[in-house]
Amino acid sequence: MNEEYYEYDDEEVEYYAVRPNKTQIKRDMAALFAVSEDMSELSAAQLKTLELPEVIHNAVVEVSGMAHTGARKRLLKFIAGQLHKIDTAPILEKLARIKNKSAHAVREHHIVERWRDRLIAEGNDALTELLDEQPHADRQLLRQLLRNAQKEAEAGKPPKSSRLLYRQLKQLFDFENELDDDVATDDEQDDD
Repeated sequence: MNEEYYEYDDEEVEYYAVRPNKTQIKRDMAALFAVSEDMSELSAAQLKTLELPEVIHNAVVEVSGMAHTGARKRLLKFIAGQLHKIDTAPILEKLARIKNKSAHAVREHHIVERWRDRLIAEGNDALTELLDEQPHADRQLLRQLLRNAQKEAEAGKPPKSSRLLYRQLKQLFDFENELDDDVATDDEQDDD
């Protein structure tokens, strides 16, 4: 082998600039634009939990009250540009948690609605099944609300007791979640 092929001359080394992929930059900016739209739909309390820089927070608050016009789109692009300058990983994580809680709340709402409708339609049979599953429930209050809701439905009156029954069931299922949290906390303390 010839060694001349392996010799390098420092003066002949050429450096090339590595430029970013434009398509990838556009995808990233589109994703940040979608994130800025998601943030514009949050409530003030949810937005505060994201702990955004002041410039971005103020822009998101402003864009949330705007109509869907060109100005709104420009402001959303501004927010996406500002997000591009910072580390968005913690923001995206918190946003995902907020969305997950929303989905969980919708699922719980449907479960409670199904129980309420089933109780009104089936009466004592469904109530007995519910009380078997939820032994800590206030039996007397649930029976009273169920009777009143059935009477209102038969008479065609406004569903006041049905709404109260829904609230009571929601508290009942929320109470069950709190118990699960307490049990998990106790288990974690036992492990220590």
